[in-house]
Amino acid sequence: MAKPRRRVFAPLSGLVRPSYGSDALTESLPIMDDAHAARILDLAVRLGESTLVAGAPASEVTLTIVRVAGAYGLQPVHVEVTYNAITAAHHRAGTARPITLLRVVRAAVPDHDKLQSLQALVAEVRSGMSVDAAYERYRTIRRAPFRYPPGVVVAAQALLAVGVAIMFGVNWLGIAFAFIGAALAALTQYGMAKARVPFFFSQIAGAFVLTMVAALSPLLQLTGWPPADGIRPSVIVASGIVLMLAGLTVVGAAQDAIDGFALTAMGRILELVTQTLGVVLGILIGLETARVIGLPMAPPSETLPLGPVPLQFLGAAIIAVAVAVFNGARSRIIVVSLLLSLVAWSGYLAATALGFDVAAASGVGAFLGSVVGVMLAFRLHVPSVAITTAAILPMVPGAAVFRGLLSVVESGEDTAVLLAGFTTLTLAATVGIALAVGASLGIYLGQPLRASLGGVRRARAHVRA
Repeated sequence: MAKPRRRVFAPLSGLVRPSYGSDALTESLPIMDDAHAARILDLAVRLGESTLVAGAPASEVTLTIVRVAGAYGLQPVHVEVTYNAITAAHHRAGTARPITLLRVVRAAVPDHDKLQSLQALVAEVRSGMSVDAAYERYRTIRRAPFRYPPGVVVAAQALLAVGVAIMFGVNWLGIAFAFIGAALAALTQYGMAKARVPFFFSQIAGAFVLTMVAALSPLLQLTGWPPADGIRPSVIVASGIVLMLAGLTVVGAAQDAIDGFALTAMGRILELVTQTLGVVLGILIGLETARVIGLPMAPPSETLPLGPVPLQFLGAAIIAVAVAVFNGARSRIIVVSLLLSLVAWSGYLAATALGFDVAAASGVGAFLGSVVGVMLAFRLHVPSVAITTAAILPMVPGAAVFRGLLSVVESGEDTAVLLAGFTTLTLAATVGIALAVGASLGIYLGQPLRASLGGVRRARAHVRA
């Protein structure tokens, strides 16, 4: 048994005492012309561009380009990733000038099915796929349409709002209003996207439509219908806020900042702030319009309470499934996202029970979900960014954002209500930062843990053999 034991600890001993065997072979260097090198570099950059557009962080994009180029013997390759451009260069010793390629990156459109296919293609390239076959496979993936038709995407977005409403324990009529409001907002945004309207104005329009649906919902109470008494307009708007913030790359921006990709991180953060500001403006316009037509909404005096714990888990699961669907995920990613949402929400509830505040508990939940997600993603061959996003979304503070905005709008000359509104908005921002930090920390700690567990598993298999 001594010999297998030495094999298990060989990687660690190599860190302290590197060995230079006399029988080491000289590595052969491939010889290729500039045209073939440029073709390889072009393929690598195109794959990197597509992964960035599909939602991958900048570090993963860089690693993809380097791995693909290295698989064909093109080394070294220097890569620079910014928010809207990728530059890659290869300079062989003895040549007069390097081979440099620049590709402009389109706006990010999360497509986790395409991202999974691209990752599988990179694995095939590293296994020996030819350049021509890789190009053909890449073109097939690039031209593939979105996995689900627009009607399914809109229904999934409305289903996300239903999940939020269920978490707050509203009755069936409130759930129906949340579905209707989110569906109308999603249809509005879809129509504006078809008209090529900038997404900032699309966010404003969607938030406005959602707020007006919430403002009109109390009119049912005038009919004396008993279920109408349980309608809570704040929940309707909160569910829509979670919907319209679902596509924002909070985790990706934090991860790029930590990885040192400053330009990419600043671009994503600026996009995040701009699109969130669009939601805020849409809600403010909707609240003011409702006030003018005589349907003002009074700011809630306390935090919206969540429903029973079983309903919270049910709502979190529905949100995760909805997010996975409208991001184009396959069935495997949908199932894993559902399980991770339950793990993350369990961490949130456990931290809350221990006395953590909302922001800290959200960070704990995001951390736990991302750690488990990274290990599952490796085992099941799915993109970690896909399942991590679905896991943390139930903790997005949509209710706090709306409560703070409503307090600011309806404060009038009451300074206490105004300050309470800004305090609530600050708390919501803190929760968002906690989610990003917790998820990023989980990804970084999950990767070496996954590698360690994989090494132990391989060592045990070798010992048994």
